[in-house]
Amino acid sequence: MSVVGVISDTHGLLRSEALKALAGSDYIIHAGDVGDEEILDALRAIAPLTVVRGNVDTQSWALKLPHGDMLEVDGVRIYVVHDLGTLDITPAAAGVHVVVYGHSHHPDHFSRGGVVYFNPGSAGPRRFRLPITVGRIEIKDGVPHAKIVELELDDD
Repeated sequence: MSVVGVISDTHGLLRSEALKALAGSDYIIHAGDVGDEEILDALRAIAPLTVVRGNVDTQSWALKLPHGDMLEVDGVRIYVVHDLGTLDITPAAAGVHVVVYGHSHHPDHFSRGGVVYFNPGSAGPRRFRLPITVGRIEIKDGVPHAKIVELELDDD
């Protein structure tokens, strides 16, 4: 079994609780709105990282990040984009099994046309009354299982 840790919308805040939840991941995805390049270094220290640029990632270092990116883990193709509304591929036709996205800060996952769509929510500053979350995709026997992980915060 492989584990893909998924994080999004950190907006410059990488919580220790998020790092703890992502520890042990075989791969990590950041679905954009990073906010600070040092966050990427901290995530790369845990596992290989795939990251895309979000709408607030306008700094010079962030302009080098792709709009969308693909990775394959144990035969499962995962496409990453920040805003699902800007999805630039037809996932099923491209052989994609999972689309990871962020932007809304609202954790969600659903299936459409045989493709799993997964938003880990926001791990950064709290927005409205939304939970602070990351995600986890467990891949076993070529089948992805996505779940939301709500972070238990010491203070917020």
